[in-house]
Amino acid sequence: MQETLLHISSSTTAATATTTTPAPFNNPNFRSITRPKHLHFPPHSSVKPPTISLPPSLKSSENEIQPAISPPPSQESQIHELLLYLDSLGVDSFDCLNSHPTLISTPLSQIKSTVDFLLSLGVATLDLRRIFPMCPELLTSSTTDIVIPATTFLLREARVEAADLRHVIHRRPRLLTCSVERRLRPTLYFLQGTIGIDNVRKWASLLSCSVEDKFIPRIEYLQKLGFSYRDTIAMFRRFPSLFCYSIKENFEPKFDYFVVEMGRELKELVAFPQYFSFSLENRVKPRHRMCVEKGVCLALPTMLKLSDERFRERLEVFRSSSAPVRASPLWFAKDGDVIT
Repeated sequence: MQETLLHISSSTTAATATTTTPAPFNNPNFRSITRPKHLHFPPHSSVKPPTISLPPSLKSSENEIQPAISPPPSQESQIHELLLYLDSLGVDSFDCLNSHPTLISTPLSQIKSTVDFLLSLGVATLDLRRIFPMCPELLTSSTTDIVIPATTFLLREARVEAADLRHVIHRRPRLLTCSVERRLRPTLYFLQGTIGIDNVRKWASLLSCSVEDKFIPRIEYLQKLGFSYRDTIAMFRRFPSLFCYSIKENFEPKFDYFVVEMGRELKELVAFPQYFSFSLENRVKPRHRMCVEKGVCLALPTMLKLSDERFRERLEVFRSSSAPVRASPLWFAKDGDVIT
């Protein structure tokens, strides 16, 4: 029995050795590879992972917040000087920068040149606090190429008096940013030649307006309402400020009320285009209703131009007496004023 077990055990061992030991791989195309008997691996602690060296400019801690991109020191200093200079004049620098961002890249020397020129014209420092926020483009306009030629045009061609120049600039500083050839001179010729305004200097603020974009559309609109071309031109000649009013917000609602509610005739507007300058809600409607309640029909100048006290007095006078008929010469006087 014991011999049998030993025989089986030795047979099993031999069989195991036979199965686990592969036959040598002999191939003439591949060289023989011998397996090393002993493999030596270094301890784990001695193995160092490869390291990547970063340039000094890129080395930073993980928690460090990268600064925002800022302008070069020279530009930052220029901006600081610009803000300080405008603040020294009392000008709202942030309002100017917000409405006209290109101001930030304008050389301070150019801005000082424009300021010095304006002061030489008699413009006060206090005026600059209104002028620049109203028209920040003046700060970035070239003094030599734009501002001085525009000023010369106002004095020589538009015939603005030197004493009135400060008032003109204060009211419409955009005049000094307009091109003489492309804007100021064409507008002057249109007001003088087409409209027939002799004393343009009184309406110098209109010179900065575009003939094609502002004047022509308003003339055409009044013609569409039924006014003849001749009457339309006469209205603008009598009251050039009519060019400044909005078609949608002024002309349309006031004309509709004039025709529909008041039942007036177009010739009254031809004689008194200043009607469009009065507030519809605060002046035209209340006074028209008072006239209706009293049974009185007043001429437009009388109804709108008088103070509240004088209007009530006049209303009582016309109520107790017969008002002149519209064909009477007392209804309209020269330039639309009523004879009192």
